[in-house]
Amino acid sequence: MTYCVGLLLDAGVVLLSDTRTNAGLDNIAIYRKMFTFSVPGDRVIAIMTAGSLSVTQTVIARLTDAAEDPDANETQSILKAPTMLKVAQLVGTMLSDVTVEVSNKISRMNQGASASMIVAGQRKGGPMRMFLIYKEGNFIEATADTPYLQIGEHKYGKPILDRVITPETSLAEAQKAVLLSMDSTLRSNLSVGMPLDLAVIRTDALEVSELRRIEATDEGFAKMSSAWSKALKDGFQQIDTV
Repeated sequence: MTYCVGLLLDAGVVLLSDTRTNAGLDNIAIYRKMFTFSVPGDRVIAIMTAGSLSVTQTVIARLTDAAEDPDANETQSILKAPTMLKVAQLVGTMLSDVTVEVSNKISRMNQGASASMIVAGQRKGGPMRMFLIYKEGNFIEATADTPYLQIGEHKYGKPILDRVITPETSLAEAQKAVLLSMDSTLRSNLSVGMPLDLAVIRTDALEVSELRRIEATDEGFAKMSSAWSKALKDGFQQIDTV
């Protein structure tokens, strides 16, 4: 399984994904689930994936091929689409088509293929936008009322986001929030695992402002996790029984 989360803020977007992929307890591997595309000064796009690896890898491969094709037009390449809405529509169509293709191939084994994606970014002259795209190709968009989106094992990391995230949240606080959201998920679900990929895109930067991998040995993440556990235990002890 996986867990990916994206925050849409006034200051930009913060994205975090794990890298664990498993097909059973004895078949665990690491695969990147965050991908970035950009034309500095014109647009920046980040995509996070969850679900069937055969579907997501095919979608990303085709999107990458189109982005690198100088002859591709705005209906084929996310780097030439005129708006982020058109980018979301293009990715949605690709995801839907690949899902059908893969599902048809494995239907003889009574199996299915499913995937979802988070697409975030900004086109020059337009606002920063973020979409959750479903396997059917349809999507929803993050808003000021709900400024975050999740895919995969989202239930464990949702409570902290509900309590602390608003559009006015700073990028620094947002990074802390997604890391603690991930920490809660890591502790509760073995199908989500490190290393983690973290990306920050500042509003109007039109490029990835920060991109880093957080390994299991990262001292900063371990310290944050320990402090969060202590804060929760201390807070629990201080609350009176009803």
